[in-house]
Formats: sequence, structure tokens, C-alpha cells
Amino acid sequence: MRVISPADSDYDTARQLFSGAFDKRPSTIARVSDANEISTVIEMARDQDLELAVRSGGHSGAGHSSTDGGIVLDLTELKGLEIDTDARTAWAQTGLTAGEYTEAAHEHGLATGFGDTGSVGIGGITLGGGVGFLVRKYGMTIDDLLAAEIVTADGELVRASADEHPDLFWAIRGGGGNFGVATRLQFRLHEVDTIVGGMLILPASGEVLAGFVEAAERAPEELSTIANAMKAPPMPFLPPEAHGKLIVMAQMAYCGPVEQAEQVLAPFRALATPIADMLRPISYPEIYPPEPPDYRPIATVRTMFLDEFDLDTATQMIERIESAPMGVLQLRALGGAMARVPADATAFAHRDKPIMANVASIAQSVDQLPDREAWVAEASASLDHGGEAAYVGFLGDEGEQRVRAAYPPPTWERLAKVKAEYDPDNVFRLNQNIPPAA
Repeated sequence: MRVISPADSDYDTARQLFSGAFDKRPSTIARVSDANEISTVIEMARDQDLELAVRSGGHSGAGHSSTDGGIVLDLTELKGLEIDTDARTAWAQTGLTAGEYTEAAHEHGLATGFGDTGSVGIGGITLGGGVGFLVRKYGMTIDDLLAAEIVTADGELVRASADEHPDLFWAIRGGGGNFGVATRLQFRLHEVDTIVGGMLILPASGEVLAGFVEAAERAPEELSTIANAMKAPPMPFLPPEAHGKLIVMAQMAYCGPVEQAEQVLAPFRALATPIADMLRPISYPEIYPPEPPDYRPIATVRTMFLDEFDLDTATQMIERIESAPMGVLQLRALGGAMARVPADATAFAHRDKPIMANVASIAQSVDQLPDREAWVAEASASLDHGGEAAYVGFLGDEGEQRVRAAYPPPTWERLAKVKAEYDPDNVFRLNQNIPPAA
């Protein structure tokens, strides 16, 4: 184990999170190398009554990957990966990023779906659910989770699966880091080699945005999309006259037969003359765009699910984004394999929701966040989302009511009972917390 303290030269680098909105200063960062060291760190946090943060990739939108004054249990050196090509399964340690895992699996023409960012840690995104570029064809990341090795609050290493600790296995598939520290995860792999995907950028209007969502919902399940309505940043592949103009920037991944891709993608290209069309046959790992090593965005986000997204709503949101300094509406058409999993099969229970929406605003500095948060609150409130429901993986620090929105009442009650069994003292509370049932 490597222990990093404020006196060490690499402390400031080690404590950085993906989000530039947080500047937390833990008393200790413990870089562990195995489950025994994880048990030691948990015991130390309990004995000293210190807040314990668990860091996989450091992408928590609420800043839960670190702590002020507590201990960070840093998993980033746990990089082991064992791929069984015959069984199409993989055992992966939770310090791996989605990009690292995806690159290694691609060497065998295989893949597991994670999210939309290569630098996210597989631990955090898996326990939260995982909604990415294979979600309509193969479901969420948790739908490919076969087993997990977890160090619980009492320091015990347990294996959770359908046959071993099944209650814990149910809870970690969407319940986040409330129940222990996942050290290794076993995933199902799928044959995914060459896909047709990349970025399609269209001029934005209500008609284009509503038409995009409709086309995405009607498309074959082999196509998953993420559409962002926003003002165009000065990206090098955009003509200068497009900078600052409203665009729909879509990330698209079609994992069906390459020869059928043109037909599948044609309805999207027909919505408007593309400003940039970078859809082409690529290897699956290329779906993750490269990130500058110093990229630390400052943003505020409100996540929700929508039952529908019509022309009037699209037009209203385009007008709001046009008047905002750095506003973004992200829309993900869901359904497909994700929706066919029974709602009570995992702790993620919003299987029937057809669309995920994230309203966001990007700031240049932390000082701008209050104004950005006000715009996000107003814009998200204007969306008719058919009742409170949220995806725990995109929640910020928004309070207990919003955490509850991630889980229907029966799911919440069941999670609280599992929490009481595996973490009755709420040691793992620095997360979207589910308190143990009394």
C-alpha cells in the first residue's frame, strides 16, 4: 500500500478528481494493491471515525470520490484483467477505466458496454448501472455483471452472484457503493469488433431535435445514440461560421452488420444538412474520444427520465439553450435490451423509461456555478418528465429526496434492508446514500 499525505510531492495530483468543481483535501490517500489492504483501510477509517471515500476513476458528479479531512481509498492501481475468450467472460479489477478494459477486450473482438467516457472507472459506473453505447442492444453494464468480489464494512471479502449472497448481488446492480468496496467484477462479453459510429453534428432546431429522438427510438436496437443540443464550441472539425451556433452534436454507435449501417443512419442525416458527418466504420474502442490529461470540466447537471419528447418541448428547450451562456440538453433514447429486464431484477428499476435527459450548464470557474445551477433548475423544471425518477449515476449532491428518486419505494425499502445487513453502521456513506433500515 502506498500512503500519500499532504506532505508528499504528488499529493495535489493524487487528490484531483475528474470534475474541476471540487478541490477536496483528504488527510490520507491510500493506494491499495489487494483486498487485504482494503480491509486495513476500512478498519483504520472505522477506528479513527474518519469519513471514507472510495475512488475508482474519480468521476463522481457529487464529488464522492474524495473527502475533506477523511481517507481516500484509492483503487487506481488495481488493474488486473483476465479474459476467458471461450466463455466470453472477464474478471476485471476495479481500478481499470472503461477505456482500458475496452481496449483489452477488443484485442479478442469482444466488448462489454460501459458509459460514454473512456476515463471513467469501471467500479463506479458498474455499481451505478452503466448506460452507454451498447445499452439498447445488450442492456446496461449491470445486465452483463455476473459476479463481484466485495470487501464489506467489517473487512470481510465476499463473492456476490446469483448463487452467493444473492441479496447483495441484487443491491450492487444499481445501488452504488453503499454496500462495500468492489475489488473485482466478472462481466459477460459480446462479439463487438467493427461498428459504424462517431459523431454527427446537425444544425439545431426544435424539428431537428424532436426528429432525432423519434428516429433514435424507432431505430434498430443495434443503434444507441446520445444527442446534445448546445452552442457549438470552437472544435477544429467545425467551420468557423458554426462556432457559437446552435447544434445537435450526436454520438452514435451502430453495432449491427456494417453493410446495413447506411440505411439505419439515413433518417438522421435526412433531418438537416450535416455540419460535420464523422460516422464511419471504426473499432469499438474508438467510440471513446481522446481526453486531454488536464481536462477537468466544471459543470452542474440535473438528470431525469422522460416519457416523451415532442416538438413543442424540443422547441422550448432550444430557445432556452439559445439564451443560456453554456447550456446543454442531452437526450438518450433507451428501450431495447435494457427494457426487457424485469424491473425488480436489479436495484436499477426504471426499466420502462424510454428517454434519459440530462440538463447541464458548463462553467468557466467555480464562481459561475450558482448562476449556472439556477438556469439548470429552471430549464429542467420546464420539462414534463412524468413524475420524479432519476439515474443515480448522474446525480450530483442534491439531497435525500433526489437519491430516493433513483429508486421506486419498494426498491428503496429492499436496499435499506440489504444495507442494514452488510453496513449497519453506514461506514460507506460518502455516496448517494441509502441509510440502513432500522
